[in-house]
Amino acid sequence: MKVQVSRDVLGEAVAWAARVIPGRPALPVLSGLLLEAGEGLRVSAFDYDVSARAEVEAEVAEPGRVLIPGRVLAEITRSLPGKPVEIVTSGSEAVLTCGSAEFGLLTLPVEDFPTLPVLPPKIGAVGGGVFATAVAQVAVAASRDDTLPMLTGVRMDIEGINVSMAATDRYRIAARDFLWSPELDGAAHAVVVPAKVLVDVAKSLRGGEVSVGLGNNVAGFESQGKATTVRLLDDQFIDYRARLASEWPICATIPVASFIEAIKRVTLVAERNTASVRLTFSGGEVLIQAGGGDIGRGAEVVEAELDGDDIVIAFQPQFLLDGLAGIETENVRLNMDSPTRPALITEDGDDPSFRYLVMSLRLP
Repeated sequence: MKVQVSRDVLGEAVAWAARVIPGRPALPVLSGLLLEAGEGLRVSAFDYDVSARAEVEAEVAEPGRVLIPGRVLAEITRSLPGKPVEIVTSGSEAVLTCGSAEFGLLTLPVEDFPTLPVLPPKIGAVGGGVFATAVAQVAVAASRDDTLPMLTGVRMDIEGINVSMAATDRYRIAARDFLWSPELDGAAHAVVVPAKVLVDVAKSLRGGEVSVGLGNNVAGFESQGKATTVRLLDDQFIDYRARLASEWPICATIPVASFIEAIKRVTLVAERNTASVRLTFSGGEVLIQAGGGDIGRGAEVVEAELDGDDIVIAFQPQFLLDGLAGIETENVRLNMDSPTRPALITEDGDDPSFRYLVMSLRLP
């Protein structure tokens, strides 16, 4: 194989594929990046659950394929000078040259690398910005506890042009609705995609349109020459819609930026493991309080328009901030029932697309 490619183009393709290389691969070959030169250059990685590939333009003098240790290649491509990169295979070595820099990398047995899964049939597409925002708003509520795989995923409910995403770790539920362009009118799907993979994909594909495919218990995401497949989780999930549809006798409307800044300041004196932030709504304002332990205490007042009775309620600070971070309107609505019941965070408007249900803490 002999190929020449732009340093920046190669670096982006390698970074995209290398993110799925496992920390502790089940087989040595799974630590490699597969480079295939034909009409262009394709860079791929696969760990049996997740695959990633990027196809880029390149000058191919000799077609071929080679398996190179992935993390080493990623480190090298990040540090190369801004000149074209040439990759040539010679026996058991891949020689990478860029300007006056040259690296000879021992290759892995390419014949032992597993066959990459094909992308499943496309079911629809959505703008990368909308997709990335929705994933960021929802995935923050997914669990990191692998003993309950269902809770580590993002549920996607698709009905025609409507898509709903949701995630939960049992202490909060985040949900986001958006519109997309389906391949078939009225088609319906319900799947659970690993949240970690979805977050990585969404960040990298923000720029263009994202195509989504489903089939054979695999989801596929593709945009601008980059593609990922991932094995789906069990599609059993809680009835999150019912839990978000409660009646809320108390509603506070608060400037979201001021609210977030005040919470961050006040909780600087909160105990890290037992922290809570206490909100007292009354008289057109909310008193935000935290601390009171060995470090000290903090308090700040922010204006708030209250519809309903005065209330005092407490939350885990980071859970509250995670929900507020997903708000895209100037004001946030905090919908409450009682100090002991969960509260619902929504955007300011009649039909919010983002909803975040968070458990309250027992008041001291």
